[in-house]
Amino acid sequence: MSKVLVAYFSAGGVTAKMAKKLADTIGADLFEITPEEPYTKADLNWMDKKSRSSVEMNDRNCRPAIRSRVESMAQYDVVFVGFPVWWYREPSIIDTFMEAYDFSGKTIIPFATSGMSGIGDSGKNMQDLAKGAKVLPGMRFKNSVSSGELKTWAEEWL
Repeated sequence: MSKVLVAYFSAGGVTAKMAKKLADTIGADLFEITPEEPYTKADLNWMDKKSRSSVEMNDRNCRPAIRSRVESMAQYDVVFVGFPVWWYREPSIIDTFMEAYDFSGKTIIPFATSGMSGIGDSGKNMQDLAKGAKVLPGMRFKNSVSSGELKTWAEEWL
């Protein structure tokens, strides 16, 4: 059986709840991708073109610093990576996470939360950053997704 990690970034708690539900449901380890500098409400105002999140997302090379690291990424075969959809893709901090580890030989499965936006090219973007890994297209879920639905979806890679 594969050793599984659920890593996630959450700005408002929705993705955190889903990541915890997924990890509990499939018996995976859980890791929160925490920014070195926490996001404030003003930072997350997507309608303000000068907000931190807007500035980060407009610069594809932006890599916000992460506070902590997964102790031993080598032990994991499958890594689910969760995030809220920002500007129709993964937040820049996910790009930081993807570049921080050697994912060679691992399967990476993105999962996202969003009220309306799809996951876009997040899987492709993440594949470009994780050479040697198999990154799947991923899935966006509604906040109301059940543990059973998450388990059925995740079991394909376990």
